[in-house]
Amino acid sequence: MAKRQAPKGRSGRKAAPARRAPRSVAIVKQPVRARYDAAQTSDDSRHWANADSLSAQAALVPEVRRIIRNRARYERANSAYVHGICTTKSNDLVGTGPRILLATGNAEADRSIARAWFDWSWRVRLADKLRVACEAKIVDGEAFAMLFTNRAADTRGVTLDLRLVEADQIATPSLDYLQALGPDGSLVDGLEIDADGNVTAYHVLRSHPGSNYAIGTFEADRVPAERVLHWFRATRPGQYRGVSELACCLRLCGNMRRYTEAVIRAAEIAADLAAFVHSNSPAATVDEVDPFAAIEIEKGTLTTLPEGWDVSQLKAEQPTNTHQAFTRTILGEIARGVNLPYHKAAFDASSYNYSSARLDSQLHDLNVRVERDELERTWLDRIFREWLDEALLVPGLIPAGLPSASAWNWSWVWDGHDGVDPVKDANATETKLATLTTSLAAEYARQGKQWDVELRQIAAERQLMDELGLSLGDRPAQVVVPPADPVNAAGEPDLEAADSYRPTAEMRSEAERGLAWRREFGRGGTPVGVARARDIANGRPLSLDTVERMASYFARHEIDKQGQGWSQGEDGYPSAGRIAWALWGGDAGRSFVNRILDEVDA
Repeated sequence: MAKRQAPKGRSGRKAAPARRAPRSVAIVKQPVRARYDAAQTSDDSRHWANADSLSAQAALVPEVRRIIRNRARYERANSAYVHGICTTKSNDLVGTGPRILLATGNAEADRSIARAWFDWSWRVRLADKLRVACEAKIVDGEAFAMLFTNRAADTRGVTLDLRLVEADQIATPSLDYLQALGPDGSLVDGLEIDADGNVTAYHVLRSHPGSNYAIGTFEADRVPAERVLHWFRATRPGQYRGVSELACCLRLCGNMRRYTEAVIRAAEIAADLAAFVHSNSPAATVDEVDPFAAIEIEKGTLTTLPEGWDVSQLKAEQPTNTHQAFTRTILGEIARGVNLPYHKAAFDASSYNYSSARLDSQLHDLNVRVERDELERTWLDRIFREWLDEALLVPGLIPAGLPSASAWNWSWVWDGHDGVDPVKDANATETKLATLTTSLAAEYARQGKQWDVELRQIAAERQLMDELGLSLGDRPAQVVVPPADPVNAAGEPDLEAADSYRPTAEMRSEAERGLAWRREFGRGGTPVGVARARDIANGRPLSLDTVERMASYFARHEIDKQGQGWSQGEDGYPSAGRIAWALWGGDAGRSFVNRILDEVDA
């Protein structure tokens, strides 16, 4: 048996290379070569001493937000301007509360559901809570509310309610704010965040940290995110908590208060007769007076001075002369910081003209629409869905036979803002409607009204006015007797250019005939034609713009004369076209407006 050969020696293997020493990297500090002046190191570098490169969450640690929040609350409670700014912004934004405009495919069901929602929102005081939340967003930087079941609330079967919570109570009791929940989640001061950046739950302290009783202050309940409403304005990517909107204005508020106090002190000094006693005479000719001696002067009396001495009163010339300009400048900067026009912040528009007021109002309205959109997405849509889930379980509250709620559409209607010039706004709206650049729904929504509700109300009023024989502009128990028409030498009405033209007797007679036909046969004309006939029958002056519209009508409807029932004795007399023609003043009206336009053109 052959012997197994011994293994070859390992001496022939190459030796392992020697371990290299770690490479040292020399960091050479290069000078800043940017072309931006703001990136240079200069004499004003102290101004940028507090600039940092912290992340959004590192810059807004709980202690920083708490300090800013407390100081903002202090200014809100002690500064009349800040108090007014917060109240004005919340009233502008929320007003009397939002109304819902539904589109389920069933108009009657839309009105029924909208009414049920309004009843619930009124009973839980939703508008009041939204105004408080708006002020909390301004002062605290964020507003929180929890959806809960209020079994004691009288809401006709729907027990959903809102409980507002201050930002102080949304916190994690642990001091380790970087504590990881797991491999896919993290904790950010009361908020649990998943790997995708979604908030999954909130930690709500059982007691307010500043309450009189510290019971449960360091104990928190974990509330799912579906039951918590959070409203704040993020200004940086990755921001999950809000900071007071007054943060950039707090020092300005303090400066304005200090300046006001300095003005008051200067006025008090002048009012108290504070003065210096001095002498320009040689020392040998004046009486001896101790240096810095105080002389008390009784109010309402005259006094004498030692011989050779004179008195000079302090004058409060500064800072009173610039107080008004200083206050206006500081208040304007504060108002800009909270996106509010100066005249709304100061409640003073005495320095505005029409154009300035309108421009500022338009910019402010845009900001309001943006904030309302945020409130609708973050709060109102969620509240309505939660309300609807409960309302569907209440027998008879939601009409049957509707499509699935997921197929519904809805929008929110808010209080409108009054225009600076109602006449110009009305003319602009009429032009946009005529040119199809807007709709009645959009215009009514701009006024905070629901178009279908308003149109039904108008129709009911018009019907009742027809029954009573009234027209717009009529006064009860008053007969309108038009004065005699001025005539010229030819016996025709005076058509000299003027602001208005009074209808002729033939026109009034024709308009009355048209109204009588319409009441009898129930056809002919539009609501605009009926309104025009009432104006003509009552002898109201017609503007040149109305005359031009009448001429346009007659030109368009001249062809109606070829229809059946136009002439007396024909079947269907009077036809709808004949009645409408009479409402606009008939042939006499056409001749009237043509003569006016010929005179104007000449």
